[in-house]
Amino acid sequence: MRIVIAGAGEVGTHLAKMLSVEEQDIIVMDVDNKKLEPLENYNLLTHQGSAISFSDLNAIKTGLCDLFIAVTKSEARNILACSMAKRLGAKKTVARVDNDEFFNPKWRLHITNLGIDHLIYPEMLAAKEIASALKRTWARNWFELFDGELIVVGVKVRSNAIIVGQMLKDVSNISDFLHVSAIKRDREIIIPRGDDRVLENDIIYVATTRDHIDEVREVCGKIQTPVDNMLIVGGNDIAEQLIKKLGKNIDIKVIEEDMQRCDELSQRYPNCKLVQGNFRDSEISEEESVSNYDAFIALGENSAVNMMACMIAKTNSVAKTIAQVEDIQFIYEAEALNIGTIVNKKLLASSRIYQIMIDADEDNARCLALADAEVAEVIVEEGDRVTKADVKDLKLSRDFTIAGLVRDGKGQLVNGSTRIQAGDHVVVFCLQGAIHKLDKYFS
Repeated sequence: MRIVIAGAGEVGTHLAKMLSVEEQDIIVMDVDNKKLEPLENYNLLTHQGSAISFSDLNAIKTGLCDLFIAVTKSEARNILACSMAKRLGAKKTVARVDNDEFFNPKWRLHITNLGIDHLIYPEMLAAKEIASALKRTWARNWFELFDGELIVVGVKVRSNAIIVGQMLKDVSNISDFLHVSAIKRDREIIIPRGDDRVLENDIIYVATTRDHIDEVREVCGKIQTPVDNMLIVGGNDIAEQLIKKLGKNIDIKVIEEDMQRCDELSQRYPNCKLVQGNFRDSEISEEESVSNYDAFIALGENSAVNMMACMIAKTNSVAKTIAQVEDIQFIYEAEALNIGTIVNKKLLASSRIYQIMIDADEDNARCLALADAEVAEVIVEEGDRVTKADVKDLKLSRDFTIAGLVRDGKGQLVNGSTRIQAGDHVVVFCLQGAIHKLDKYFS
């Protein structure tokens, strides 16, 4: 697949690095050559030029690309770039935008007529991720696949979890309603096999079906805490999207340092409580004691400060804490600390674009927003190698595992005795860069 990425900012750069190991034909363009230099050691091409210049777009043969992705800092530039790319012949276009007005269904036809096939609003994606996390306070991550027929849950297990210390081949003696698809241990993602063990403080990614969510929670030693109120530090666009989504059902208070932004939010959302100030100010933190809240969300610009704020909230017995961690190099450290759920806009946006790339149905499947793993939906065809034997006899690569499948509209987990059939929709969990290895088993 030929892919053009316009904009070598944080989202574009991360996406380019992620796709560069997938054996795709990738070109990244930006007007600033310094932003392109860090990409020179990756398996891709770079081009210094403008995304809204016909000559520059023609220079990289944009008209021949399968996917054109505009993720510059300018919403208007992204929209125009996609429109120009589509006119030149690009098959599919994706534009990053900065407000939710474009997602109103009544404007969908206008957006399509501009030549834009998909829109990406990272702040909206982050708000959806946080809203999902608040519904299930015991989980680090929550991914619904095939309209909820299969669920993947990320959980950090403590010593009280029944499965801690167990070899995965023995977990079936405890329960047959979960499949440990991946383990994040320290800085490494492991695609486990039967002789691997779950250890204390591992983050495990468990595939299950919707009927067994409560049983998975109990096996992992977790409890569910309802969220009736929450404190948000930082009144950015993510906070505003959260107020729109949850303000009618949850009491929300926002601490925002900028007076003008406080005034804007208070006028737009009179039911939301706004406090002007810095959460690190001792008077503010004492007055707005985090122990009074069911959830604490740190959305400041500084990742380290967000992490520290969540650690403080955890020590004050807040049930659910969520930190925006935009520095990818901090994610590993953040996951090792007791700070709860981590949200990263770059990962979310990249996962959504990657999903578009593999032509996934956004209503039925998602790509996991993880730094070094991904999930794919594969439709099994007649004659595929994966149908020739039971899973245990397929000699699958250590880089991926088949977590579950949907057959005749019903989700089920996969174990060694499962025989995959043509027509099955299969969920494969694999290390980043290993998705091309599926070609050996699937058409």
